[in-house]
Amino acid sequence: MKKRVCILYTGGTIGMVATDHGYAPLQGHLQRVLNAMPELRAPDMPAWDIVEFDPLLDSSDITAVEWNQMGASIRDHYGSYDGFVVLHGTDTMAYTASALAFMLEGLGKPVVLTGSQIPIGQLRSDARDNLINAILIAADGVCPEVSLYFGGRLLRGCRATKISSDELWAFDSPNCPPLATAGISLRYNVGLIRPAGRELRFHPCRTDVPIAVLKIFPGIQFRLFEGIVTESLRGMVLESFGAGNIPQYDHSLLPVVRKAAAHGAVIAVCTQCLRGSVQLGVYETSAPLQAAGAVSGYDMTVEAAVAKLYHLFSLGLESAAIRMAMETDLRGELTRPQE
Repeated sequence: MKKRVCILYTGGTIGMVATDHGYAPLQGHLQRVLNAMPELRAPDMPAWDIVEFDPLLDSSDITAVEWNQMGASIRDHYGSYDGFVVLHGTDTMAYTASALAFMLEGLGKPVVLTGSQIPIGQLRSDARDNLINAILIAADGVCPEVSLYFGGRLLRGCRATKISSDELWAFDSPNCPPLATAGISLRYNVGLIRPAGRELRFHPCRTDVPIAVLKIFPGIQFRLFEGIVTESLRGMVLESFGAGNIPQYDHSLLPVVRKAAAHGAVIAVCTQCLRGSVQLGVYETSAPLQAAGAVSGYDMTVEAAVAKLYHLFSLGLESAAIRMAMETDLRGELTRPQE
């Protein structure tokens, strides 16, 4: 019996058409293109169905509302398919991949996000390769976790980040090797793949959690950001220098962090470096952050840290439990230095 794959089409470049105002998604267009592709009707291809979201969105418009729609659709179709492909715009694909990884606890089937840099109807489009391989990976069942396939590589969803806006090799996973690579054959790195869960538990994401991201830069005037640290702020991702370092020249950041922590906000420190890990306290310039109540994001991407904060607050946990969980590996999103 053929394997069955469910394709969730949310929008993005892959199914866009040229308009007078630039590329835009068009309802029904991708379905017609896929129906006409002989590769998708080949004997060795799994059976597939497409669920088209309405409205179709550019991924810059994706929010936690759409994350919930995707997660709920996977949950609702979970018993009928061997795997899932989520077609998504590239700009926020890494955020969605991270969010789904946390929302779909106990996942036992592949969920593969993909898209393209060039619309599927255009000459030289990368869409066909990405789509065909994503479908095959979803049907294989070898990688029962949320992943992202692009440019010949399968990346862990909560480790991926977009690194290029115009190259076909648009994503990387700087702190975690690819889960698979596509050459003449699909080669899985089975030692890295997480084991299948026994029972899917879908955790919807709260859409009203106030989270901020603050990137440190030379000469930053922290007093300008004091206004965002109110009692309503629940979480912040602080993009530090290096291994967690912050400037000390005016001593104005630490009062902001202390104020946020006193209000119950969780401050997670990630590094601006593409590779490497935050280790609070290794340098003198990072130790005060830890003392002020911030926690280490270790080698998490900013996308994963943001999605993880959304997830943990959605579970209704207290701030102390969330701080502990932010430094704990839940879905393969981080590696602690001693590990």
